[in-house]
Amino acid sequence: MPTIDNATLERLRRSTVVTEDVWFLSGPTQPGEAVVHAPIDGNPYIVGRKTGVSLKLQFRTVSGNHASLWVENGVLLLKDMGSTNGTYINGRRIEADETVQVSEEDLIHFAEAPFRVRRQSPTGMTHGTIAENVCDQALALVQFDRLMSQRLVKPHFQSIVNLEDETSIGYEILGRGSVFGLESVTAMFHAAEQLSLEVELSRLLRWEGIRVGRDLPEQPTLFVNTHPREMDDVPGLIDSLKQVREMTGNTSLVLEIHESSVTNPVRMNTLHAALREMGIRLAYDDFGSGQARLAELIGARPDFVKFDISLIRGIDSATGERRRMLETLVQMVRDLEIRALAEGIETPEEAEACKELGFDLAQGFYYGRPSPA
Repeated sequence: MPTIDNATLERLRRSTVVTEDVWFLSGPTQPGEAVVHAPIDGNPYIVGRKTGVSLKLQFRTVSGNHASLWVENGVLLLKDMGSTNGTYINGRRIEADETVQVSEEDLIHFAEAPFRVRRQSPTGMTHGTIAENVCDQALALVQFDRLMSQRLVKPHFQSIVNLEDETSIGYEILGRGSVFGLESVTAMFHAAEQLSLEVELSRLLRWEGIRVGRDLPEQPTLFVNTHPREMDDVPGLIDSLKQVREMTGNTSLVLEIHESSVTNPVRMNTLHAALREMGIRLAYDDFGSGQARLAELIGARPDFVKFDISLIRGIDSATGERRRMLETLVQMVRDLEIRALAEGIETPEEAEACKELGFDLAQGFYYGRPSPA
């Protein structure tokens, strides 16, 4: 999505290499309409709400003459025409008087109207599958912008219990979206990944969850999640946690780090020291899901290790070898004075087996599904 300066434009005008590809915009021309595939066959090709433009969009937020596109020697270019609500490419608003080169599969928003860019070669073969439902993807990104700007997330809480007497010791905070199409955490992060906003979404979910959870009766311990990409900027993660700590006061907090993110000892030691200073405990999440390494448990020693659901599922009917393997891992964790937590328990039989194997804590549908405060 490079910005085109005047020098580059001049080189494009002088270029003798011309392709015959046809460019398309794929999207709805009005709310609720099916996807249309409009060839960009004007020079310039004007998009707007005014009658007589090349592509008329019946969205109230679209201006009369909203934006123009044109092809120079096979290169598709885009410029906003002073619209009220802006033209966006892959989530970034185009500045006034800025000419932007557009690539295949780019996502353009004319205000709220989403369109995917497609290209067809002279042979008739398309780059990508036109029949794909790009409208759903585009609208999801529009909804994601609303979700982030208006903080439209609803924290859910799942109980974590002491296995011995099944009393609750706290809750894991799990995020849910409050906009259509982005209700699940998977859908939210899928949209976030397309805009490289995973870290921002993770921080929003954590902040809103703690803001609500701190007022729960009896002030329970709150287990909060991180996204693996947050470990790429440990100082930024620490700063965000300092802000959380200032908001929560003495609320008991546990930060969960996925096991795949704990393999950098320098980063983990830095984070571990900062958490201790803030009075936030540490948990390694999904232990055993793919690359569990006990060495990391000794370096930046956590307070909890959450054993992945793949190790717990059906453990009551597992082979003797599998049970002995899990029992050995649990004992090694407990020997390090770390509390072992079994994730994903769904039946009383699994609960009893985990108790026999030495687990301290448990979590899963058997003890309660995630629910709003």
